Amino acid sequence: MTDIATLPARPVQLRGSRLARAALGLAGWRVQFDGLPARQGVLIIYPHTSNWDFVIGMLAKWAMGIPVVFWGKDSLFTVPLFGRWLRWIGGVPVDRHNPGGAVAAMVEQFAQARAHDSFLWLALSPEGTRSYRDSWRSGFYQVATQAELPLALAFFDYGVRCVGVDAFIRLGGDAGRDMAHIEHVLGRHRGRRPELAAPVRLRRSH
Repeated sequence: MTDIATLPARPVQLRGSRLARAALGLAGWRVQFDGLPARQGVLIIYPHTSNWDFVIGMLAKWAMGIPVVFWGKDSLFTVPLFGRWLRWIGGVPVDRHNPGGAVAAMVEQFAQARAHDSFLWLALSPEGTRSYRDSWRSGFYQVATQAELPLALAFFDYGVRCVGVDAFIRLGGDAGRDMAHIEHVLGRHRGRRPELAAPVRLRRSH
């Protein structure tokens, strides 16, 4: 186990969409982002409590200029046109009955990306749904620790109408300490429906 490391440097600078940033501005939102610490990593965003999060999140993605990939329920990708659109914006189908397979495949993709210095960031909502859950899915944690990747702590805050990244860290490998630190950073942010925000703790495996 190692201590959690904060990554202040942002050597990877991206060119985002001024149009997307302007659209967010017209809606009263601002974006907090100043680059990435590496060309590969995992980004989690919290809290996820509303369908509006997807709209705000996609505009923020374009405003920041991050071509992330994200996991989605595999059944969504079978819907004509919608499934093709999901893939176009970065969606990767995942069989929720076999989440371990998705983790192993993603870790391998990151190994290949690192070997070829390719850009690859995985963005996830660890709550897994906008409905209330009593814990977070652990896929993000497994990928970040197994692939030894930086973790971006991103947020929606409807109280101050801001979306962005609070910090980049390297997890220490002690899940309890790591999650306590993540809660310290992200727990202050207010979702559109605060009562639906999941507690910042990993779901226990059965």
